[in-house]
Amino acid sequence: MGKSIRDQIPRASHADWKPPTERNDPIAILEKSNEGRIAELIPVRYGRMLRSPFTFLRGSAALMASDLATMPRTNIHVQACGDCHLLNFGLFATPERNLVFDINDFDETHPAPWEWDLKRLVTSFVVAGRDQGISDEACREAARECVRSYREHLREYSAMSPLDVWYARLDAESLIEMSPDEETRERRENLVKKAKERIVEHIFPKIINQVGGRFRFVDQPPILFHVNEADAEERMRQGLEEYRGSLPDERRILLDRYQLDDFAVKAVGIGSVGTRCFVMLLFSEENDPLILQVKEACRSVLEPFTSKCKYENQGQRVVVGQRLTQSSSDIFLGWVRGQAGNDFYVRQLRDMKLSAPVEGATASQIKLYADLCGWTLARAHAKSGDASTISGYLGKGERFDEALEEFAIRFADQNEKDFGILVKAERKGRIHAIREEEV
Repeated sequence: MGKSIRDQIPRASHADWKPPTERNDPIAILEKSNEGRIAELIPVRYGRMLRSPFTFLRGSAALMASDLATMPRTNIHVQACGDCHLLNFGLFATPERNLVFDINDFDETHPAPWEWDLKRLVTSFVVAGRDQGISDEACREAARECVRSYREHLREYSAMSPLDVWYARLDAESLIEMSPDEETRERRENLVKKAKERIVEHIFPKIINQVGGRFRFVDQPPILFHVNEADAEERMRQGLEEYRGSLPDERRILLDRYQLDDFAVKAVGIGSVGTRCFVMLLFSEENDPLILQVKEACRSVLEPFTSKCKYENQGQRVVVGQRLTQSSSDIFLGWVRGQAGNDFYVRQLRDMKLSAPVEGATASQIKLYADLCGWTLARAHAKSGDASTISGYLGKGERFDEALEEFAIRFADQNEKDFGILVKAERKGRIHAIREEEV
């Protein structure tokens, strides 16, 4: 079946990115994605996107989705990440307190063609590599390595039982043991050590202080600030109770050991800035802290180009997509609908969560990381999709690898042009941006 799809969609055709004659205005797409967001935070979103072509790529998932939808597609669907770039992979803690490497952002997850995730991922390696001054040839090698890893590991997963695929994971110990040299091993050991420090007790003193005998989030507007509405606390407590209903019974018992003490609005990420996001500070009777993140879930950027979401609550879409795709997920994952009708999902804030640093990365480091990301994406797609059909389409040779290498370069060029359009839009006053270093 997979091989037969090549007759309609040749593998080499995936290299052929050309902007459509009547391509939608990039700024108009970004403006549409701002609908319903907190108006005061939209300039912060633009400010973060204007830092570089890479931050622009991170914040413009809707733009790339609209472009991918104009290209021929295999129509082999998986539970796609939807915003599959290299910084949305990283380390985080499993419920057993082990560290694993996996995809760690699912705001845009939705059933979609598998190649959309892979195309966005390889493009991110070229864009990030250029940001670091790495040559296009080295960026090409990273993109090709990412696709090779995806293709070869997907073939391995296609021969495994569904249970074996479900149980498969890439843990921190394996990452360290696979290090090709001592320098890489030391770097990975340091990243693992740093990730293990990113727990509540480590974050606590950075964003919380004591006021009148109570612990409170430190106001840092417009990035972190309290809500001054009279009924805000009542609404938050009601939302917490409704979120509790989305948890399995045993997790409700665990949550019940904590009581809400404070909450605040927190701007996060780049593409998510302006959506409603809160942090909640809870304590047990013994004053052990728990910080939950309550993040608004809007409709996936993939939905207009695929199928309607089957979940009534967009937060449930995110949670189910995350559980279906990750090797292990946060024990506090749940969802809730706010009184104003906005959907949210809930998780712990930074539970040993750490992405690999891109700043200062060398060509060889980028290439090694591309291998890990391609491998991880293959496992995620094998969990939710038909690995055998995808593998049959890809084949054993490098034809598809070469096609996506070329696509990544061409779309990175497109991304730079679109970044320039955003720069010009700010200069002409069409958009307003706030750079946080200026706040």
